[in-house]
Amino acid sequence: MAAWLIYALLSAAAAALVSIFGKIGLQNIDANAATAIRAVIMALFLLGVIAVQGKFGQLGSILAQKKALSFIVLSGVAGATSWLFYFLALKYGKVSQVGPIDKLSVVIAVILAFLFLGEKISWLNSAGVVLIAIGALLVAMK
Repeated sequence: MAAWLIYALLSAAAAALVSIFGKIGLQNIDANAATAIRAVIMALFLLGVIAVQGKFGQLGSILAQKKALSFIVLSGVAGATSWLFYFLALKYGKVSQVGPIDKLSVVIAVILAFLFLGEKISWLNSAGVVLIAIGALLVAMK
């Protein structure tokens, strides 16, 4: 099995746990405050990961690359915005409905990658993206 597929499956499993743990944790607390706490924990955890890997020194070289840093900052803002809305949706909705709608990000990402990154998509891949969209909507319906 390809490394990217293993990592993608692990990402999906971890994301599923985020939904479950988040929904349980959001009971009787503010969703935005919970997201902020989650972000701090994520940052500390990830700093620990790169420290254990011995890659802490690479932070300086990343910070020196203005273009890369700009897009990493934009990615961080987009991620934070996504999680603010995701936790608000979890607070007021069911995981079984919020999760599938959130996965429409896959459809949007493929479209944006095609439009802005010039990534090619075959007819078979296009059909899969359409099915993801239809599936997400069907699962989220009451």
